[in-house]
Amino acid sequence: MRRALRDLWRICRSDKAALAGGLVVVLYLLVAVLGPYLASPGGLQSPANANLGPSLQHPLGTDPLGHDVFASIVVGTRPVMLVGVLAAGITVFIGVAVGLLSGYLGGLVDAALMRVVDIFLTIPGLPLIIVIAAIVHTTSPVVLAVVLSVTAWAGLARAVRSQALSLREAEFVEAARVQGLPLGQIIVRQLLPNVGPYVAIHFLLDVTGAIYAEVGLFLLGVAPITGTNWGEMINSAMSEGALYSSSSVVYLLSPMAAIVVLQVAFVFFARALDTLFNPRLRSQ
Repeated sequence: MRRALRDLWRICRSDKAALAGGLVVVLYLLVAVLGPYLASPGGLQSPANANLGPSLQHPLGTDPLGHDVFASIVVGTRPVMLVGVLAAGITVFIGVAVGLLSGYLGGLVDAALMRVVDIFLTIPGLPLIIVIAAIVHTTSPVVLAVVLSVTAWAGLARAVRSQALSLREAEFVEAARVQGLPLGQIIVRQLLPNVGPYVAIHFLLDVTGAIYAEVGLFLLGVAPITGTNWGEMINSAMSEGALYSSSSVVYLLSPMAAIVVLQVAFVFFARALDTLFNPRLRSQ
C-alpha cells in the first residue's frame, strides 16, 4: 500500500495535470465535509440584496432571494458529492459482484446473469431514472443513489466478467480450487485484487456520471428540493430568467463551473491511476 502511494505521488509529480486533478478532488471533499460549518448563504433582508453582481462582500454575487452564491456553492457541495459517491459505490458493488460470479462460475449462471445484463444495457438509462425519481420522489441520499445506479452497473459487469473469464483458468486460481477454498474466498482473495485497478478507475468516472445525472434531476425538478444543491441553483436561475439578465447570469454559470471543474479533476486524477496500474504507461 505504501509503495503504491509512493508510486502514485511520483506519477502525480511528473504529470502536473494529474496532480492538479487530485488536489482539486481533495479540495472538493474537504469542502463537502466542512462547507456547511464554514459558510452560510444567508437570505433576503432587503430587496436591494437580490441579484447583486460580484463584489468583495459577495464574490459571485447573490441570487434572486438574496443568498450569497459562493456560500450556496460551498454548502451545496456536500449533497452533490454524497449522492455521487454513494451511487458510484452501489454501481461498482453490483457490477463487480455480477461480473465476477458470472465469469467465474460460467455455465447456466453466466448465461442467466448476462441476459439480465443485456436487458439493462438496452434500457435507456436517463429516461428510466427520471421516471423512477418522479415516482419515488425521495429526499434520501441513499435512495436517490440507488435510483441513479439502477442501470449504470451493467456495463461494468460485462467488463469485469470478461476479465474473470481469463482469470478463472490462471494457475493461482486453480491452486485455490485444489486447496478447497470456498467460492467467496476465491472471488475476494484471488479474483478481486486482479480487477481492482480497473474498478478503481471506473469508480472515479462513475462518480462524475452520477453527479451529472443527479444535478440533471434537480434541474428538471424531478427530485424534491430540501436544501441548497447545485442542480437546484441552476433550476432557480433558469426559472428566474438568468439567461436574459446580465445581473444574474453569474448565478447561473457559477454552479455549472463548479461541476465542470470537478469533472475535469476526476478525469485527470483517473489518468494518474491508469498510469499507476498500467506498466506500459508507467514506463513511458
